[in-house]
Amino acid sequence: MFKKLSAMFGGGASVDTVLATPQTQPGGVLRGEVRIGGGSVEMVVDRVELELVARVEVEGETLGGDDYEHNTNLAFQRLHLGHRFSLQPGAFHAVPFELAVPWETPITSVNGYALHGMQLGVRTELELAGALDKGDLDAIQVNPLPAQARLLDAFSRLGFQFKGADLERGTLYGSRLPFFQEIEFYPAHQYAGAINELEVTFISGPQSMDVLLELDKRGGFLSSGSDAYNRFTVQYAGAEQLNWEQWLHEHLQILTQRRGLFH
Repeated sequence: MFKKLSAMFGGGASVDTVLATPQTQPGGVLRGEVRIGGGSVEMVVDRVELELVARVEVEGETLGGDDYEHNTNLAFQRLHLGHRFSLQPGAFHAVPFELAVPWETPITSVNGYALHGMQLGVRTELELAGALDKGDLDAIQVNPLPAQARLLDAFSRLGFQFKGADLERGTLYGSRLPFFQEIEFYPAHQYAGAINELEVTFISGPQSMDVLLELDKRGGFLSSGSDAYNRFTVQYAGAEQLNWEQWLHEHLQILTQRRGLFH
């Protein structure tokens, strides 16, 4: 799959980033190569870098005190490829790469269906003859880990309906990323009187993942207005034997009973 960069420098050099596959999962690796084609004159390539980029929602406040939201691209993983080299006229140079995907990377697809609101991709940056070019964001698909998939499937079997997903700026405990993902659900019928909305956030690692459940969003994890959430750790070992529906129901009861909402 060719990932086209819009880089055209003096002399007609061009760049393609080729991914062996655009699919991965948290803790995985993206493999491929950056292909640089020489133009009509000899050039010196000073730097080639790859970065993983996510489209993140940022909240702010105007001078008048009004709240607003806007989206911005945040790089959260970078890879420097090789050293400075010369590119002869018409020559072709390929730089292979393996780009590690952080464990905390948000998922973008479940069971082959894209999560609306997620935009993650790879971007190539090239410095050539004193000119710097950042390519377009080429989308990647991040599938859930098995334990994540089982929990999301449990939501569905309990009757919860997917509402949407977004990335909020901020760093949660246990994560190195400058943002976190919120996957939002409409409540199942049996919880409708107690829950207006439920959000789940994963903070994954190599051996286990933390699951953050939040009810009735009131400002998010990083604001003082949100007190209806809890955090649980799930070990991957033995996760396939876990009764996920029962696990989820029990933890929802913990949350709702804490606020006197569900008995």
